[in-house]
Amino acid sequence: MTDRAIPASQDGRAITLMIIAICSFSLMDVTVKALAPIVGTIPALWARYTGQMVIVLVLISPHLRQTVRTEFPVLQLARSVLLMGATAFFFLALSRIPLTDAAALMSINPVIITLGAALFLGERLGPRRVTGIFVALCGALIIIRPGSDVFSPAALYPLAAALCYSSYALLTRRVGDRESVWTSLFYTGLVGTLLLSVAVPFAWTPPPLEGWLLMGLVALFGTGGQLFLIRAFSAGEASMLAPYSYVGLIFAAVWGVVFFSEWPDGWTVCGALVIALAGLYVWYRETYRR
Repeated sequence: MTDRAIPASQDGRAITLMIIAICSFSLMDVTVKALAPIVGTIPALWARYTGQMVIVLVLISPHLRQTVRTEFPVLQLARSVLLMGATAFFFLALSRIPLTDAAALMSINPVIITLGAALFLGERLGPRRVTGIFVALCGALIIIRPGSDVFSPAALYPLAAALCYSSYALLTRRVGDRESVWTSLFYTGLVGTLLLSVAVPFAWTPPPLEGWLLMGLVALFGTGGQLFLIRAFSAGEASMLAPYSYVGLIFAAVWGVVFFSEWPDGWTVCGALVIALAGLYVWYRETYRR
């Protein structure tokens, strides 16, 4: 039996959406790591949110008035600020430390989400979820290796990003499916665009063609990732989905090799395997009833 009475098929759908979201965000991180040396961190952030705003406005234009209505204005504002904070801190990390290291330090967020879901959302912590979280965290610690060179002053950025992202995920789960996913996308794009448009003139330098293309990809991957993430948390409980955030470590290791020749060492490979097994265990027990 599962920990809840939610159909296994719905859990499987939520898990699939979560993995797609993590993959999209990992591709955005790769693009940002290539873009930041060209245009800087603030213009990269501005491209991410302004691009999302443009994409969302084009898609919702026939139903704009209906979409912008929200029953949770305070929660939507808080979600938007937290997501922008998470993105900003992680973009800063990507410009200073290797992609895999930043992803590893960010991987503390599933623990925060799971504990927060139990404390603030009343979600149950069954033994399967606790086991999955514990094993996946062990895998993350294998990669991070406390006391190694991974811990530096720049390591505070992904840790701050993890805290902001976890709070955003919990608020997203709180809103759930009571509002359209497009409403949530609209407000995160709007708040980020307005705040960053004030700051970007002071850090703007005209980018080359390559920079414009990368900025477009940042917006595309970021918007797609957030769309799938909102749908995932609307369909499944936050504590059940939390272990799948660790899949981002595997994506980061692969992209680091493919795009930046940042080869992971044996510890990183070992930790990634532990994380993958933990995620598969939770997925199997949550989606297949005995």
